[in-house]
Amino acid sequence: MSQYKITLKNCAFFARHGVYNEEETLGQRFFVDAVLDVDAGDALQQDEISGTVDYGVAFQVIQQIITGKRRFLIEALALETAKALCCEFSMITRAEITIRKPNAPVQGVLDHVEVTIVHEPS
Repeated sequence: MSQYKITLKNCAFFARHGVYNEEETLGQRFFVDAVLDVDAGDALQQDEISGTVDYGVAFQVIQQIITGKRRFLIEALALETAKALCCEFSMITRAEITIRKPNAPVQGVLDHVEVTIVHEPS
């Protein structure tokens, strides 16, 4: 069995996630990385997109989740994104989703808060 990785790096979206009401009111940018382990099957031999992950569609799945329903935890947002990608593409054997929140409401100076979730469909 051959496997390969597809990485979507630093996808940017405006959304309203977070615990505090101000985060919902003001919103902010979120940045997402998706690392997808894919079972190649015979798609690479056939040079056929229908047997692999269309990363344009994968981006749309990520966008729909990130810009959709408000989540209090970016951890929950990352897990929902990973599950949605695995559901959309049965050939994904592992999805690693990282979400960065640059304007996290913390006392202090930092570049961003980052969470990474790994999901392996059963």
